[in-house]
Amino acid sequence: MSVHYIYKQNGVKMMRPVLTREEYLKLRNDGFQKENVARIRQGDGALKASLVQMNYSCLPNEDGSLKGSKRMSTTVGMDIDFVAPKELSPEEKQAWLNERMTQVPELVLSKKDELGLQMLERSATKGYHLVFSRRPELSQEENLKWASELLGVKFDAQAKDITRVFFTTTEAELLFLDDAIFETTETVLTNTNLTNLTNNEALKNSCNSCVPVVASEQSSSACNSCSNKKEPTCSFPSDYNGIPFADIIAKYWELFNDGKEPVEGDRNALTFELAVTIRSICGYSLERLMQVIPNYWAKPDGTCTQEDLTEYRQTLENALNKKPREGMSYRLKQVLQALKSQQAVKACGGTLTTPPAMPKKLPPLIKLLTKNVPLFYKPAVANAVFPALGAHLHGVKFRYWDNVEHEATFMNILIGRQSIGKGTIKKPIEFIMEDIKQRDQPNRQREAEWKQKNPGAKQKKDPRPTDICIQMLIDNLTDAVFNQRIVDANNNGQRFIYTIVDEIEGLKKVTSKGTVDEVGLLIRKAFDNSDAGQERVGADSVSGIAPLRWNFNASTTPPNARKFFYKMVNDGTVSRLDISTIIRSDDDDDDTAPILGIYDHTFAQELKPYIDRLEAANGLIECSQSKKLALDIKQENKDAAKLYESEAYRVFSYRANVIAWLKGMVLYVAHGYKWSKEIADFVRWSEQYNLWCKMLYFGQQLEKELREEVEIQRQSGPQNLLELLPDEFTKEQYRQMRQQQGRNGDGESTLRVWQSRGYIAYDEVSGRYCKTEAYKQKFSV
Repeated sequence: MSVHYIYKQNGVKMMRPVLTREEYLKLRNDGFQKENVARIRQGDGALKASLVQMNYSCLPNEDGSLKGSKRMSTTVGMDIDFVAPKELSPEEKQAWLNERMTQVPELVLSKKDELGLQMLERSATKGYHLVFSRRPELSQEENLKWASELLGVKFDAQAKDITRVFFTTTEAELLFLDDAIFETTETVLTNTNLTNLTNNEALKNSCNSCVPVVASEQSSSACNSCSNKKEPTCSFPSDYNGIPFADIIAKYWELFNDGKEPVEGDRNALTFELAVTIRSICGYSLERLMQVIPNYWAKPDGTCTQEDLTEYRQTLENALNKKPREGMSYRLKQVLQALKSQQAVKACGGTLTTPPAMPKKLPPLIKLLTKNVPLFYKPAVANAVFPALGAHLHGVKFRYWDNVEHEATFMNILIGRQSIGKGTIKKPIEFIMEDIKQRDQPNRQREAEWKQKNPGAKQKKDPRPTDICIQMLIDNLTDAVFNQRIVDANNNGQRFIYTIVDEIEGLKKVTSKGTVDEVGLLIRKAFDNSDAGQERVGADSVSGIAPLRWNFNASTTPPNARKFFYKMVNDGTVSRLDISTIIRSDDDDDDTAPILGIYDHTFAQELKPYIDRLEAANGLIECSQSKKLALDIKQENKDAAKLYESEAYRVFSYRANVIAWLKGMVLYVAHGYKWSKEIADFVRWSEQYNLWCKMLYFGQQLEKELREEVEIQRQSGPQNLLELLPDEFTKEQYRQMRQQQGRNGDGESTLRVWQSRGYIAYDEVSGRYCKTEAYKQKFSV
């Protein structure tokens, strides 16, 4: 056989055979493999080490290790990489690379019989990997030179070592695979001295350290210490419920040690805590823990002294022996939930760092509005223009698939790091709002003249003109002014008021209260066009109630966004927002301000027909194609929420679908009541993009809060204080529950009683109390 899967054991690279096409393809598509390949292609080269590794040129040593192996398999792995000439410009280099990359597959496949080709794949970066039949009379390097001359391409000189591993891509990058690569040959490896494979006695009889016997076709694989003959290998699974253990451990260090792995001085304590955290999903097995948890005592070259190996093993044994064993630890639940939230981000069509790609062919209006901004900013602009576009509709309603009528309400939040170019949305919005701004000017003048004639605190000589309507608001208002604008807009054609602020904190100034809670209330009312306003009895007081039609644009940074909306993630406020972001490519090192196109009279003239159509619209407008698309997206979101087991995705998807559908209806009107594939593609993308942003910035918090709601509901019943608490709880949660139940004192004595009766145990690693089996039996939980 020729394919061997590489894994690490005690810091040393080990290998095992891959015996079937099915197993081979499963490894290529396992875990985050697809996502990591996509991110590497986008420039995140650091992820290359996380890809599945294979070897095609040698057989394992008797102890299963790869390092120092000298015995050759029946095949040779060859790496073809291209490096463009240095004198070429970046554009010329890319063209040079593209030309050569496109030539390789046809060239290799045309000589596959002569070469003895068994596998061809595109690599994760800028080349190809191929595997061909070994010419036994030639050395490894001579085989590579022979193939190089046959194909007329250079091989990577670094890959002439038979122990060289190849970073595997996915099934999608697999261009050719011959089942001959999995065939076994005569016996080349026995399991002699199996009990002397390592100095670690704990591994002596473990399945993980068994060495497969490569035998004839009648015998696939076997080992002396494993009775399971059905599986081709004896290794433990490398994942838990589809999540690779390597990802679980990496996320654990990210959450609980600032992303740093243990080093000399803290490795005993940190490794112990890690082992305690994940032991429940390793079957409380020492052998499996030793496979899963890296040996942080090992040197960079993978070697480890007997003393350090003993200390590593003893640390894991101590973790296994720690009491109590009460299911998943709180830390593990946090890690798995964080990884699940990351998985749900992918349900939106993007990756963890890249949003879903914008359609190449856009509706004409969106194409016009985004044509003057660089590529990185087009998605943000494409979504940010809708609050201003919607402000031009008045007296217009759209009927959703559930027969609920909606108006063109859009509240866009642009989230991005400082100085990334969030201001690129301003110029298109400025041109969209120009006609409304011009209408507002005489109305502002008339209002100012009326105020001069009728100063406050005096009997008014003239009533305020009822036809005054000012739609564009500044970001520093009183309650009276804000409410007056709402009533005026409603009484003059059911129009929208509009606000744009540079920083989301500015929204707090639209009313006198100046609080985040008030902004959240206004957002919820505006999305549903609920009544807002005030009633006053004073003669000089502003009174009036009308449906709140308020569109706005606001920008902020990720930390400020999370802080501002912290209390509004689970009350429907965030789900009513249309969220955008700006994420520049890892390849773009230019931090200078974006260079914009020219906005001039020609641009305004091109925009005018679309604005005129929006202004002329009236009444109830329906579109059967838009309704069908919304229904299709609804089902897709339902399926995705189940697939990724994400409640946050499900909750966010409801209104994300409504917002995207409303954008489609606005475009339908703006394009002369014509539906098109471009509009449909844009609607679908916009919904995924909005969801991706929400899951990225708020998904993890919502998942946590929804999970806690379920936990509280599950604990409902008799008002026994311990029953009201979750299975794992902190002392602070305990005290809060006591207060809610009207209990006095700190409750320390009650905790001691529960502990003495064996109902709870304290977990020093997580700092939480855990309910025990004794509690569950006592209360029949």
